[in-house]
Amino acid sequence: MSETGTLRIGAHVDQTDPIAEAQARSAPLVQFFLGNPQSYKGPVLAYDGGAEQLRTDAEAAGVDLYVHAPYLINVATTNNRQRIPSRKLLQQHMDAAAEIGAKGLIVHGGHVQDADDPAKGFDNWRKAIEATNLKIPLLIENTAGGTNAMTRYLERIAGVWAAIDGTEGAEMVGFCLDTCHAHAGGNPLETIVDDVRAITGRIDLVHCNDSRDEFDSGADRHANFGAGRIDPDLLAAVVRDAGAPVIVETPGPAEAHVADFAWLRERV
Repeated sequence: MSETGTLRIGAHVDQTDPIAEAQARSAPLVQFFLGNPQSYKGPVLAYDGGAEQLRTDAEAAGVDLYVHAPYLINVATTNNRQRIPSRKLLQQHMDAAAEIGAKGLIVHGGHVQDADDPAKGFDNWRKAIEATNLKIPLLIENTAGGTNAMTRYLERIAGVWAAIDGTEGAEMVGFCLDTCHAHAGGNPLETIVDDVRAITGRIDLVHCNDSRDEFDSGADRHANFGAGRIDPDLLAAVVRDAGAPVIVETPGPAEAHVADFAWLRERV
């Protein structure tokens, strides 16, 4: 919740017309991709009228925009053929997100190869922050799976934050807490908000999702609220305690999201 006590909640939506998608859900914020999330090709804005028009229309409609970076981005990896294009893609999406006036760019923490020392990944994150012109907040998201992931486990998140601490641009790096990923990643939701804040000092956005799988399964499969394996009271408590805007990434069309919003509001 915001400081005024009202829950600001939106959804991940199709990128063609984010404003219409927000209005279909009566949502003050939406998240979307710019282009194909599974491609190294640069960002593509589908909105009629281009970046300036989307920025103007979003401001007029009172809708906050958030951009989710492609899933392929992995700035932590020791594999140059992945890391170098990842850095380039991150900057391209940062530029494009800033151009439309987005409030943040969300990116997954990535991973190193199984035989690698995680410290290499932490250092690659530091280098990525140094190399990127952060025009808007870059929100690093916790992930559900992977044995050598950078942001599945709390101690790894701590490693990333320690590495980038003091780096130029570090103040522009924030955190996006995903409830499904935390649950599936083996992090107790009872304490996750305090645990993350103790490391990062901040939670800028919550991805509120139920999980189709058990605790510590490592599986990233989102479910609509009440249809998954996460205790409803725990989901509500995370949202309440985090005090940040909420993006729902649950399945379904606008009606399903509206139902999820109502479910969450009732409990928060």
